[in-house]
Amino acid sequence: MTLTFNPNKYRELLVQYQPKLIRTEAENDQALEIAENLMHRSSRSPEEDELYDLLITLIEKFEQEYYSPGTASTPHSMLFFLMEQRNLQAADLVKIFGSEAIANQVEFSNTQIKALGQYFNVDPGLFL
Repeated sequence: MTLTFNPNKYRELLVQYQPKLIRTEAENDQALEIAENLMHRSSRSPEEDELYDLLITLIEKFEQEYYSPGTASTPHSMLFFLMEQRNLQAADLVKIFGSEAIANQVEFSNTQIKALGQYFNVDPGLFL
């Protein structure tokens, strides 16, 4: 017996789980939880298979961009990544920048680059 895809049932799943582009680790964790739940079901429906595939695609996209920034990363994106990892706000870096206006700077000075490297205990080259 071949199961057929039911668009109405799929719509109900989409309404229930509301998958969307993943932009934070919390959203990623939520998507992973749903995907794991679906993965461990002994007999998924075609609609659940489709939702599972969609979630895996969204998770992979997020993780590739978030955990392997590669050429898409900039000094600012690296700084914001490190800040997010440590739950820091712009106010936490006032000693380095002199103000909270981190995002408005076009580039970091050599002194700021060295200070950021020391503060985050990373290679200062990440901020070049």
